[in-house]
Amino acid sequence: MSRAPRTAGAAVISRRGVQRLRGGHPWIFRSDVEHRPSTPAGIVPIEGPDGAPLGFALWSPLSEISLRRIETDWSRTPDAAWWHEKLRTAIARRAVLAGDANAYRLVHGEGDGLPSLVVDKYGDVLVVQLLSAGVDAWTDTIVSSLVELTQCTGILARNDPAARGREGLPREVKLLYGEVPRTVEVVEHGVRYLAAPWDGQKTGAFLDQRENRVLIGSLARGQALDCFAYHGSFALHLAKKADKVFALDVSAPALARVHEHAERNGLTNIEPVEGDAFDVLRAWYREGRRFDTIVVDPPAFAKTKSAIDGALRGYKDINLQAMRLLAPGGLLFTASCSFHLSRGHFFEMLQDASADSGRAFALRAITGQPLDHPELITVPETGYLKGALLEAMS
Repeated sequence: MSRAPRTAGAAVISRRGVQRLRGGHPWIFRSDVEHRPSTPAGIVPIEGPDGAPLGFALWSPLSEISLRRIETDWSRTPDAAWWHEKLRTAIARRAVLAGDANAYRLVHGEGDGLPSLVVDKYGDVLVVQLLSAGVDAWTDTIVSSLVELTQCTGILARNDPAARGREGLPREVKLLYGEVPRTVEVVEHGVRYLAAPWDGQKTGAFLDQRENRVLIGSLARGQALDCFAYHGSFALHLAKKADKVFALDVSAPALARVHEHAERNGLTNIEPVEGDAFDVLRAWYREGRRFDTIVVDPPAFAKTKSAIDGALRGYKDINLQAMRLLAPGGLLFTASCSFHLSRGHFFEMLQDASADSGRAFALRAITGQPLDHPELITVPETGYLKGALLEAMS
């Protein structure tokens, strides 16, 4: 039998929920809410089963994740000033990035203590995602603070992820402030490309791979290959040092953008190639082609936990083909953005692919997420990107 809260409007959580909070994870699932607030979505106080105050949480009445703790201090009721300070702190952490790029993440949800909120900067405009009913209720306050803190000219809500549907919220793309153009030029360590805030991947571009692009770009040489090139952001960095870059993707419209981006950067050594990466790499191996630098950055093969086995087969296959194509001494940068694929599984997959290739590969670097996508070790959901730089030793 649930106990009424000592504080009006509070949620009471179970002992298991309390243990989860003590372990550093902010989520409380529906099954651990012993007393549900009668208030609409927003922010509510939370108590333990013994009445102990546990702070404040975002409240989502329809979600399996009912509560997301945002404040541990019972005396600090989150209000407009609270949101302003939390956003200011998160934005200040990224100040060091402004010298090398004009596009990066300002708020990474739980990684910045603001669960279910994402804010990305593209030049003078921002793209936000409000992924829970609790945070969605504070949209106006968040927008007002972001405008004041960043002096942005426009804010777009890319509220189209499936997570919104699970919260009972509409999935939509909506202008929240000012004006946001269909495309915005991104400047990234001297490389220029167009992001598409309204309809591009994620919030407009793959900002999480920025530092990995710089890494492999600085080491690129000879004949280079960018698999799953999309709009060519890896290819553009490779082309700065490689003699020739082949940008491989199954999408003709994506490759048209690669061509446009090459021209934008004054590069003449990028050749778009349309085709399925699995098929093309096998064909090139049979033809005896070899590459000095290869990037394998596929889309998430494991979008659910049940898809892991099939995803591992896919990751192993494409990495095996890349390893076979790599010239002696060549470099392979490979990555996975599948949250459900652990780092352990990722490196076991690479070991298996290396063994099947019959070649020796040295691990030169292990990469993860950049500064603007902080991964909390107590909140595994904040981390998804893992990468490895390998050198062919034979």
